[in-house]
Amino acid sequence: MIRTIRTNSENQDFRELVKELDYELAIRDGLEHAFYAQFNKIDLIKHVVVVYDDKTPIGCGAIKELTSDSMEVKRMYTSPESRGKGVASTILNELEKWAAELSYQKCLLETGKKQPEAIALYLKSRYNIIPNYGQYSGIENSVCFEKKL
Repeated sequence: MIRTIRTNSENQDFRELVKELDYELAIRDGLEHAFYAQFNKIDLIKHVVVVYDDKTPIGCGAIKELTSDSMEVKRMYTSPESRGKGVASTILNELEKWAAELSYQKCLLETGKKQPEAIALYLKSRYNIIPNYGQYSGIENSVCFEKKL
């Protein structure tokens, strides 16, 4: 049975999934990984979603305030054996719902061009490509998205 919980970054299952995510990103990003890693710290994230298949954690994501009206989607990950089953969409939907409940008007996010599955997910989920924002401005490998809630 698939279930979703809301938690924070102290959740041990979230921390383990993020380790898997970071390992995979280090391979995909290669020499650029250190640049991105500096923006992906998980200390003190208040809004984390973890998805379980029975008692096994299979995916995660988080949101954190970017501006007074927007949340940034961070640390999206689905374990390889659970991909293609709608887990990432479930996580993203729950994060968007949570952001709306907290009275934010939009979600923004950044992903890398070397992550075509992520880009496809965000386009399917009605995110629009926007100019790269903040620390991603001028970074050729980054693709930034926005969705109004």
